[in-house]
Amino acid sequence: MKIINLFIFSVVFLSITNIINAGITSEYVRQAEPSIEMPLETFPPPAGYNAPEQVHITQGDHNGRGVIISWVTPINLDGANVVTYWIAGNDSDVIPAKKKAQASTKSYRFYDYTSGFLHHATIKGLEYDTKYIYEVGTDRSVRQFHFTTPPKVGPDVPYTFGIIGDLGQTYASNETLYHYMSNPKGQAVLFAGDLSYADDHPNHDQRKWDSWGRFMEPCAAYQPFIFAAGNHEIDFVPNIGEPHAFKPYEHRYPNAYKASGSTSPLWYSVRRGPAHIIVLSSYSAYDKYTPQYMWLEQELKKVNREETPWLIVIVHSPWYNSNNYHYMEGESMRVMFESWLVNSKVDLVLSGHVHAYERSERISNVKYNITNGLSTPAKDPNAPIYITIGDGGNIEGIANSFTDPQPSYSAYREASFGHALLKIKNRTHALYTWHRNQDNEPVAADSIMLYNRHFFPMEEVSGNISV
Repeated sequence: MKIINLFIFSVVFLSITNIINAGITSEYVRQAEPSIEMPLETFPPPAGYNAPEQVHITQGDHNGRGVIISWVTPINLDGANVVTYWIAGNDSDVIPAKKKAQASTKSYRFYDYTSGFLHHATIKGLEYDTKYIYEVGTDRSVRQFHFTTPPKVGPDVPYTFGIIGDLGQTYASNETLYHYMSNPKGQAVLFAGDLSYADDHPNHDQRKWDSWGRFMEPCAAYQPFIFAAGNHEIDFVPNIGEPHAFKPYEHRYPNAYKASGSTSPLWYSVRRGPAHIIVLSSYSAYDKYTPQYMWLEQELKKVNREETPWLIVIVHSPWYNSNNYHYMEGESMRVMFESWLVNSKVDLVLSGHVHAYERSERISNVKYNITNGLSTPAKDPNAPIYITIGDGGNIEGIANSFTDPQPSYSAYREASFGHALLKIKNRTHALYTWHRNQDNEPVAADSIMLYNRHFFPMEEVSGNISV
């Protein structure tokens, strides 16, 4: 009898222990609505002769005093490639000192499509933490926008990043974008790849790049997007005479990759406020001695945690993912680089690709060698948390096939569309929250107070944290 009771106690104890240690698979059931793409006519060109459109900005240097302003015009008229900018003033009696910058202009052909004229103006030497107004266009077609530069790079300057991936241009995408925009605290967006999904259409219909640019303008013209390239940016279609990968993406969304010593716009870094952000390319060579491999090896050595304590990596294909969709597609890159990220005490790795949301524990899988045979994720206080946020709302729909049981490395997962916020408070603490589209913006479906791996490497606890 004692043996039976002991057995029952052991079973109950183990069950309770497993429940305590298990991650959370959300019980929230997303409404069964298809991801219907918004038609092209939803986003007509702006009114006016040769009016600039698809306006967007990104960081134009390494430390945040530069910006690249991009826009498109149907005709390359005199003055159409000039941006006028000035510091926003509160005193109406003071005439602001206006400056002008000239853009480089290009266009491209893709199959039977010819793009408009793509203008990209790089402005450097801006003042930190300052609101600027800028205008593009000529005559009566001038359009005005604004942006705010980040604070000077430093360990204790607060800064809030939005995090979005795999957005596309469906009605669900629209919910995601405007849900994020409803929070006035977002200052820049970390975008984990897969932008327009033009390649999901016959002959990679390039008009969908134009409609995506118009769709994004209400947000992307006012705050910078730090882009990683996803598989839907590859656009490699030799059977229709398009043998050059990433052609539309690189023409439309340039970045300041040379400022970080990179030889390609597909991998680069920027420093913004308290964060050092490294962008990698899942779909470029990264084997030993390739340019991306060599660059990352040197880049990690340059990170100064005393100046930028928060170290964030963006890569499209997840290294840890417990969804049957795209399962282990990022494994070869993980094997190549994970030990580097652990040794560098990276705080967060952001990825997309899987059209659902998932947050991992701080784990690593770097103990394997021929003699010990160990090869399984294990808790590691020096490891990053992996966020899969390919839940922007794209045309391919939600990835609702999680593996069962939930693996120990998975802390929270949910098959819903949404976005995340990273509110960096100082060198030690940052509040991370994930917001599903069906909730009001202040509601966080998943939240955790992150502790910096360099300055405060304590174990975090998930919970209902006030946002």
